[in-house]
Amino acid sequence: MTWGIISTWKMSLAGVTKAAELLANGRPSGDAVQSAIEDVEDNPQFNTVGYGGLPNAEGTVELDASFMNGDTLSIGSVASMTDIAHPIAVARSLSHEQLNNFLSGGGANNYAQRHGFAVKTMLTPETQTYWGKQVRKNATRHDVINTHDSVGVVSLDYRGRLHTGSSTSGIFMKAKGRLGDAPLPGAGFYCDNHIAGVTTTGLGEDLMKGMLPFKITQLIADGLTPQAACDKAVYPFIDDLYHRSGHIGAVSVVAMDKNGEWGVATNVDFTFVVATDSLKPTTFLAKRAAGNTTTIEEAGI
Repeated sequence: MTWGIISTWKMSLAGVTKAAELLANGRPSGDAVQSAIEDVEDNPQFNTVGYGGLPNAEGTVELDASFMNGDTLSIGSVASMTDIAHPIAVARSLSHEQLNNFLSGGGANNYAQRHGFAVKTMLTPETQTYWGKQVRKNATRHDVINTHDSVGVVSLDYRGRLHTGSSTSGIFMKAKGRLGDAPLPGAGFYCDNHIAGVTTTGLGEDLMKGMLPFKITQLIADGLTPQAACDKAVYPFIDDLYHRSGHIGAVSVVAMDKNGEWGVATNVDFTFVVATDSLKPTTFLAKRAAGNTTTIEEAGI
């Protein structure tokens, strides 16, 4: 049985490299997902995830995360959580609960602290200073609309177990309590050992309208390759939403099926990272091409 991992954005390369070592040594895919995401959550250079994430309109870093077990279909999600070092670990813990799998705000924080998850001030001096500058200049929607890159991971282990995970601080200067797609099953992620795992990144307000992970999973179940399924689900949705509303934000997806085959689709210049038992951790660049297809090339980073 093969193993593999795919993750959004070049910022995940170091985390995917660590996770690939786990998978190569026979560790479960859930451990690989958590490890890859925690690496990004810990790095303040990545100001759309975890420590150093950009704050909301009130100056607070609110964190969303999700975790799904493709074997049991168990889901755990947190939303609007504050000052917890690893939201992905809390989401994974919630996936083991029989009830109360999705917690937000104070409820998520209470659960995390009650179960011993590390408390950490997630607002750095650098991001606080940047927030202050934007407040003083009365930042517009144009100033902040592109500051939202979730780290999303799909992993397959040698026993055929698929897991997905995602973590983000959401849009910069978002309204307090605002949620995007990342913690929402079917909209931001979906995972089934019998088929595939899919996760998204981009503008949550638009991604939530497409239910792309669930649609892509169903297309793969119907016999499409992950790449063909991503193309078929994403590009007609992008065009239709733009036709209806006159605008659309960034939309990107990554998928990996039960055989380790993978696919992506996007309407931006989108970097992602893949590692398998036959491919070292590699960063790729994806772009939309003619005919509702995707071009993919090695990013050379």
